Amino acid sequence: MNCAAELQNVSAGYPSRPVLRDLSFAVREGETVALLGPNGAGKSTLLQVMTGRLRAEAGVARLFGRDVRQLPAAERARLVAWVPQQLDVPMAFTVEEMVLMGRTAALSRWQGSSARDRQIAEQAMRYTDVLDLRSRLFQEMSGGERQRVMIALALAAEPRLILLDEPTAHLDMGHRLEVLELISRLNCERGVAIVMVAHDLSLAAEFFPRLVLLDAHGRIAADGPPAEVLREPIIESVYGCRVGVHPDPDCGALRVFPRRTRAYAQAGK
Repeated sequence: MNCAAELQNVSAGYPSRPVLRDLSFAVREGETVALLGPNGAGKSTLLQVMTGRLRAEAGVARLFGRDVRQLPAAERARLVAWVPQQLDVPMAFTVEEMVLMGRTAALSRWQGSSARDRQIAEQAMRYTDVLDLRSRLFQEMSGGERQRVMIALALAAEPRLILLDEPTAHLDMGHRLEVLELISRLNCERGVAIVMVAHDLSLAAEFFPRLVLLDAHGRIAADGPPAEVLREPIIESVYGCRVGVHPDPDCGALRVFPRRTRAYAQAGK
């Protein structure tokens, strides 16, 4: 199967602060991958390099076999969509207006949205269950509703790859589940490749067949199915704390939880 995105021996970062070091990573077309790791490990940086927003200092980043640096911005936007943690919108846009923005990359300069563009946007809103909210202002919506709108915006672009940067970070338990089920459905029914940055290891293990774990030095510590990646010695080494990993008795998915240090555990008795 062809690669949707590929990083080959990539080093990248910011002035005076290297983040990724000689990293190689690939996502196949139609694959779903959860990107894990502690704060500062380079998860968001990796996504930025994949989209071409951040230029690699060394190595090569490719989208669907083509060097990201050689792809015009409009073409990159048609291939890959980006869903951030939060989206600050200073103007009073409705849900429908927000989702229609996803069609921007498909339009030529000064071209307005067509009937087909509006139809695609409506399909995206229906798919993400925000069609009945189309006239609501984006700023007035809850966190879970906003995330569904942002996924609808990404979906309206008709991308072949969607990158999500901690889309469940500020959501409660129910809305996290709702967003992850939507992402899973999107991959299964439309075949879109998905890469999602996540901090909840247990939910990642339940919804993603492949996990990629970065360590604090911007290197891949483990890559594979949950049972291979979520091993106690690996997790403890990367996160610097004791953990327990056990299969859920109902669904079999792995559950990861931190263990209290001995001193505090005894003090709490």
